[in-house]
Amino acid sequence: MPSIEDRLAESGIVLPDFPLPVGLYQPAMRAGDMIYTSGQLPLVNGVLLSPGGVGCVTVEREPEGADAARVAALNAVAAIRAVAGNLDTISRIVKLTVYVSSAEGFTNQHKIANGASELIGTIFGTAGQHVRSAIGVQSLPLNASVEVELIALCQIK
Repeated sequence: MPSIEDRLAESGIVLPDFPLPVGLYQPAMRAGDMIYTSGQLPLVNGVLLSPGGVGCVTVEREPEGADAARVAALNAVAAIRAVAGNLDTISRIVKLTVYVSSAEGFTNQHKIANGASELIGTIFGTAGQHVRSAIGVQSLPLNASVEVELIALCQIK
């Protein structure tokens, strides 16, 4: 069975650099055997992914919203790796929370969250099977379309 780091390389997924905080917080923090991420936005090289990473998600923008959730989840995984040192120390992704900036009446937040869940499954395999919340909100920081948080179980080394 390939390691998580090997699976990442084989899938062609490249983690971005460790996300720098834009405030007085840490992108990820270890507490005991758990790693918690702060909310991660769909930023690519410090800029919101566009189109799709900006503003409210509508039914017409569902594919773009799912892509934005994938990018935000990728940033969350990069934050976890920076704290863990190596993704192979992660034994389980416990919880995924996806906040979706939703247009009035939009109720497909779960479809947007699937973009993040699928990425986590690709990277972590069965260790990526997680519980999840998909939450519709009026707006997000920097007018982002999605924000993703992860909680991971890390083997103590």
